Order: sequence, then structure tokens, then C-alpha cells
Amino acid sequence: MLPRIDFEQISFGQPEWLWLLALPALLVVLWAWRFFQRRADIRRLAARRTMPIAERFGLAGDLPFWLCLAAAIACLVVALAAPHGPAAVMRQGGIDLVILLDGSASMRVKDVSGDRWQRSTRFLRLLADSMAWKNDRISLTLFARLAAPQVRLTTDPNTFFFFLDNLEKEPPFRLTEETTWDTNIEKGIDWGIRMVEKDEELHGRSSNAQLFVAITDGEFWSGEVAEALKRAIDRRIPVFVIGVGTLGGGRMPAFVVPEGEDSEPDPEIPLFSRLDRGALQKIALAGGGQYFELDREGDRQIVNAIVDTGKRLAPSLGVTEEAEELYWRFLVAAAFFVGAGFICLRERSELWIQLAGVTMALTWLGTILG
Repeated sequence: MLPRIDFEQISFGQPEWLWLLALPALLVVLWAWRFFQRRADIRRLAARRTMPIAERFGLAGDLPFWLCLAAAIACLVVALAAPHGPAAVMRQGGIDLVILLDGSASMRVKDVSGDRWQRSTRFLRLLADSMAWKNDRISLTLFARLAAPQVRLTTDPNTFFFFLDNLEKEPPFRLTEETTWDTNIEKGIDWGIRMVEKDEELHGRSSNAQLFVAITDGEFWSGEVAEALKRAIDRRIPVFVIGVGTLGGGRMPAFVVPEGEDSEPDPEIPLFSRLDRGALQKIALAGGGQYFELDREGDRQIVNAIVDTGKRLAPSLGVTEEAEELYWRFLVAAAFFVGAGFICLRERSELWIQLAGVTMALTWLGTILG
């Protein structure tokens, strides 16, 4: 939202430059004298010359260029004086985004670019890049049969990107552990709620809109998902679900026997994994959010939908006053006056001379501002 500026209370950071306004003021006086002198010359010429047809003379000839030039100089001088004024700005709450990322064995299936885990981390990088990070916060929890929080709610993007840089190849859950071969989104949502509660305990209730984003393939559900979703809804936290994988699916990774043990893989674990779109859509519907699917919808489209929803849910924090720098507005006005003045020039030689003069003036101005 653009700030509302009170122009009646403008002040200047470097008022010592304002004395230069005498130069454009003098140019305006000279311009007025030359304008009235031109009009007098036209009247005398019309009275002394007899022509078969009526002569037409421009109202001011090339003089409008000089008036525009004087206005441009005045704007540049005011810009040099560093004007600023109080601006009323509507403060908007940010987003608390809790990422619930599936790290189970099925996320290693290679039915998408790289595998499902690597595809998910690439999406998360784009999502993090799209956040404002001024008021926005993000946290991350991984889950398989059990949940493992990785990043608590933070406004520091380096913390989140550190995780992506070090675990973008594969999830931290090992294939030798039985808990990796199951998916329990209830634990993920439960840990997300506990993160929010712990943050409220430490810092008080957040003014940000809170959203859960679960990224998973939907395979091998266990746990009371409906109960976990109800707890999230009770706290007014919508659950967005992002499916990763394909309906055609791919082969599951091989079961790894722990060193020193003689065990066999659970016969109930399938050798093939497919995206469970129907189950994920039901979870998103029950969680009051939306369902998206990587590679079926563009990543940017999904990110924009999530961020826009968060911004709409974020409460207004009231109006505050901030100091708004105004010099750029006067620079734009100066450029406008110079462009308008060039339109009034009729001789090409004059145009090149004026362009050379403007270039020199801009070089001088850049030296001062630098």
C-alpha cells in the first residue's frame, strides 16, 4: 500500500542547497520579460507589414522549452536538498509458515526430476525466496512415522537456507530404520501445533497469519489424521497440501538391513509407490486449505497462491507514521519537464545543443550525489 504523505510538513535534510533556487527564479523572470517582448514585436510587425494572407505566429515560439528547463532546474535543486515528510503507512501483519515435509522412504522414488525429496526442496527454495522476511517467519518439521522439528519459527532466512543447502540431496531419515518406512502426518501436524504453542509461550501470541503447508506423496498413511486436522482448525490454522510424485509412480528404494542384524523387510511395504491424490485432496479439504500438485501446476503459481492467502488472512496492525524520502519524486518531475521542453524545440541543431547541456548537468548531479 502506498503511503499517504503530508506535503504541508515537508522538511529538508540538506537545506543549504535551496539557495540555488534563485537561479530558476531568475530564469523565470527573464523568460517573462522575453515573452512579453516577443508579443510586442509581433504586434509591431503585424501593424507595419501588409500581407495578402494573414500571418500566424506561435504564442511563445521556442520559449516554452526554457520555461520547462527552469522548472526542471528547480526540481533538481529541491531533490539535492533531500526533502522528506511524514507519511501515514498502514502496517500489515506477516505470515507464520509452518512447513511439514515428508521424509519417509517413498520420498526417494524417482518418478519426478531427481526424486520426490529433491523436487520438494527445490520448491521450498522458491517459496522461501518469495517471502518478505521482514515480518514473515518460517519453520520446518520433517515427518515419517515420527516427526523431527528442524527449524523453529524464525525471521532469519539463512537458518532455513542452511537446511536446504545441507539436506537437499536426501532426507535425514535412514533406510535402515523401520520408522522411515511409514508416514504419519498426524505427528507432523502435531509438532507444527507444538511449535506454534512454544513460540507463543516464549514471545506471546503472534500477530501474523498462521499456515501449515504439508508436502508429501500421500503413501502409507497412519495415525489419526482427522484428529490432528481438528486441532489445527480449532486454532484457525489452515492446512495446505502439496502433492509430489506421479500417478504412474515409481519403484521404492531397496530396504537396507542394519549392520549386524539379520532381518527382512516388512512384507506389507509395497515395492511400488504412487501419488495418492485422492487422500491428499481430502486432507486439504478437511484442513480448510487447498490442494496443489508439483509439476501439474507451476511452482510460482502455487507459491503466489499460498503467500497471497497468508497476506489476506494477516490482520491490519494500524497506521504508523514514517519518514518518506521525496527526492525521487522531484527527479521524476525534472525528467518530465525536460522531455516536455524538447517537444517544443523546432530546430534540430538546438535539440542537440540542449541534449549536450542536459548530459553535462546530469553528470554534474551524479558527481554531487555520489
